[in-house]
Amino acid sequence: MTSRLLKLATLENLRDYGDYATAAGGRVRSGRLFRSGHHGRLSDADLEALGGLGLGTIVDLRRKVERTQQPSRRHAAFDGRVIESDLDAAGEAPHVTFLKTADLTADTGREFMTGLYRDMPFSPAHIETFGGYFRSIADSDRPVLIHCAAGKDRTGLLAALTHHILGVGHDDLLEDYLLTNTAVDMERIAPRIAASLKKTTGREPSHSALVAFLGVEAAYLEAAWGAITDRYGSIDAYLETALGVDTAARDRIGERLAA
Repeated sequence: MTSRLLKLATLENLRDYGDYATAAGGRVRSGRLFRSGHHGRLSDADLEALGGLGLGTIVDLRRKVERTQQPSRRHAAFDGRVIESDLDAAGEAPHVTFLKTADLTADTGREFMTGLYRDMPFSPAHIETFGGYFRSIADSDRPVLIHCAAGKDRTGLLAALTHHILGVGHDDLLEDYLLTNTAVDMERIAPRIAASLKKTTGREPSHSALVAFLGVEAAYLEAAWGAITDRYGSIDAYLETALGVDTAARDRIGERLAA
């Protein structure tokens, strides 16, 4: 475990994704950028701990149906902004459909995740929430937390785009992305997920299939990077054209988050 992991009993994958070296020779500020899984199961004690981060913005990358099924708990003193999207209000999340209907093996899990990452950057809901997030960190000095359901895929892509903007090296960017595999206790949660899936669908996936699905692999993020480059020519062009992160916004983000 590294010092950037913040362990809470009822919040998976909580960590600080700042404090990386940048190409300009500085570092990203710590205590400003946080990422996690969803906040629907927070205990009172963990809610207090989360409140202590002083968050000014929470970005919930989940679909409306996910937010309805597992509503987030918010600290009573939270006075910040919540960024979310209803553009994908119809239908269930793709990963839920996969778990309900697919032949659940390690290979099909990896195939599904790779395809998911190729599509993820171009979802209208993601474009809306990603753009809102970057406007927030460009214009506010308060800490921000980004999360989806497990805090690994939608959240992982957004964190990686942030690192790219800040000049974090690709090796460190990838290290942060892969840290999910350390932060999340796969052996502990896999049986719970398997039991829940069997209860709702009557199907029980293999342990290897669940681990492939619950974890992250470098190839997933590289699939998103490749899809963005194929469509926009570069990550920078995608950030500016799709998300509205122009030179002025990048400069403000860099200034606010430089240690």
